[in-house]
Amino acid sequence: MGSRKQFAVLGLGRFGLSAARTLEEMGAEVLGVDMDVNLTESLTGILSQVVSFDIRDARGLDQVGIGNFDAVIIALKNLEASLMATMLCKERGVTEIVVKAIDERHAEMARRLGATQVVFSERDMARRTVMHLVSKNAVDYIDLAGSVKIISIIVPESLVGKSLIESDLRRLYNIVVIAIRHGAETMVTPSPSYCFAEGDNLFIIGTEQSLAEFERDF
Repeated sequence: MGSRKQFAVLGLGRFGLSAARTLEEMGAEVLGVDMDVNLTESLTGILSQVVSFDIRDARGLDQVGIGNFDAVIIALKNLEASLMATMLCKERGVTEIVVKAIDERHAEMARRLGATQVVFSERDMARRTVMHLVSKNAVDYIDLAGSVKIISIIVPESLVGKSLIESDLRRLYNIVVIAIRHGAETMVTPSPSYCFAEGDNLFIIGTEQSLAEFERDF
């Protein structure tokens, strides 16, 4: 694989395949691994590389050089296979191991075995769905540690024409606009003098309470 970031996705069910294809679309090189030979053959040419072997087999992971990847996503439905893959990846020096967990027990065991991040696809999707129902402006929602969240929203109409410093969101709501997508341009840590325009997509970080207060008022 070349100089692009390299990811391995172990388990190509709905979650794993979606993650793999999204990474490819973002310019990364992706190795997809699944025990289903028919599935991996159907994905040839769609992912950078696809192989089929039992993910619990250390030799298979060694043959694909799993320790050389920037990150590994483990998206296996089988609890034993998921935990074994997590342990084997940790032993081989993978620095970023993302595990799709079945439940909290699975998550706790995965963390102990070396997972650096755990996701609950159904729970996270439920939270995104609820956020979209509660907030008419919400575009996306990311759950960080504790009560800290990032929400992506379309700029409220009442803020259009105001500058970032004039809106004074940090003082009023204890939230921070960390990026703004204006048309095709994305501004990270935007200038305080930037004036919000209709259709701007704001990426805001704050606690659940501060974001809720902001949403209530706007």
